[in-house]
Amino acid sequence: MNFRYICSALALSATLLTACSSKKTEEKKAAEKKVRTKEDDKADSLLLVYNPQKGDKWIADFVDNLHKKYGFNGNMLVAKDGKILYEKAIGWADYLHRDSLTINSEFELASITKTFTGTAIMQLVEAGKLSLNDNVKKFYPNFPYDGITVKLLLSHRSGMMNYVYFIDDIWRKEKRNMKKGVTNQEVMNVIAERKPNPYTKPDNRFHYNNSNFMVLGAIIEKVTGQRYSQYMMEHVFKPAGLKHTHVYSTTEYEKIPVDVVGHDRTWRYSVAQNFLDGPVGDKGIYSTVHDLVLFDKYLKNGRLLTKKSLDSAYVGRNKPVNGHFNYGYGWRMFDGEKMDKVVYHTGWWHGFRHIYVRDLNKNIVIVFLGNLTNGSLMHLDDLYKHFDMPIIRKGAYHGNGSLPGSDED
Repeated sequence: MNFRYICSALALSATLLTACSSKKTEEKKAAEKKVRTKEDDKADSLLLVYNPQKGDKWIADFVDNLHKKYGFNGNMLVAKDGKILYEKAIGWADYLHRDSLTINSEFELASITKTFTGTAIMQLVEAGKLSLNDNVKKFYPNFPYDGITVKLLLSHRSGMMNYVYFIDDIWRKEKRNMKKGVTNQEVMNVIAERKPNPYTKPDNRFHYNNSNFMVLGAIIEKVTGQRYSQYMMEHVFKPAGLKHTHVYSTTEYEKIPVDVVGHDRTWRYSVAQNFLDGPVGDKGIYSTVHDLVLFDKYLKNGRLLTKKSLDSAYVGRNKPVNGHFNYGYGWRMFDGEKMDKVVYHTGWWHGFRHIYVRDLNKNIVIVFLGNLTNGSLMHLDDLYKHFDMPIIRKGAYHGNGSLPGSDED
């Protein structure tokens, strides 16, 4: 009897050792997969090659009209099948000082940041460091709301209020320092202390607001023990070769070290950074049109996430608007019947206005990064039609769907 027991125990130990060894091997392979090589750098350089003399004439005329007729000021790029068809830097980086934009100018991505935060969260799920079903209270026990999970935050179904308006009101009424940035942890503490009324119950309906991804940013910091900026650099930016992409927060920088200034509606008003430029995750990533092309590449080739994770992120988790528009895990999407699968995000923050579109079927990337919020990006229909893509503008379909940006940033 004892001999049989010993044999069973030895067999179980061997099984456990094999399982542990197998897990370590898989983790090692996953880590090695994210290490860049010289071949990666060479391939990326070829991807970003662009000869202005061979630029797409139709797109050039379209962009020229968008600038002259509708006032687009910013950087744009269109790529298809791994080749840049057209790119251009148009106008001022800082109107006051008459600094011109260059194609490598870094823009505050505003809510396009959410696509990166969603990627980081899915990485941590893959690594077994958190679960989509984890409750926020697991990481922040004093969080004042019950029933809010990671997946509800990712899909904007938490029902939370928008922290931006909430703490802005507190800071103004209590005459707090409006220049010194606040951290995600400090915002979490204010929410725990003041317990603001939620917008609705968790998982009741889609309600887009920045609180969801600010909390996800705080969770990334709690789980990893790193600042959000550190984690993103190590696990997203560097593996994807994003050499001009950074997290800049007014909690870490007295002055954000980029030259592109946001302008609100007219050149007479440039938007100054303040304490609300401290929290990250919902915003706070600065990048270029070239790096967003690389981000698309390394999402598609499995460097950043597995296909299983991406497929999960690209599933609409809410009731579609106009039958086509939905939100997954950090991505807006167009998912029409017998039409292309498109994932995208807009951004609108402190004088910046953007749209980042990825047609997964036609392998097209369209990027417009603007630093003058004048509504020019509402006039891209003809560009989408030119490539036989879905028009990423809700009002173009049946019903009274809103325009990109007006309901989300």
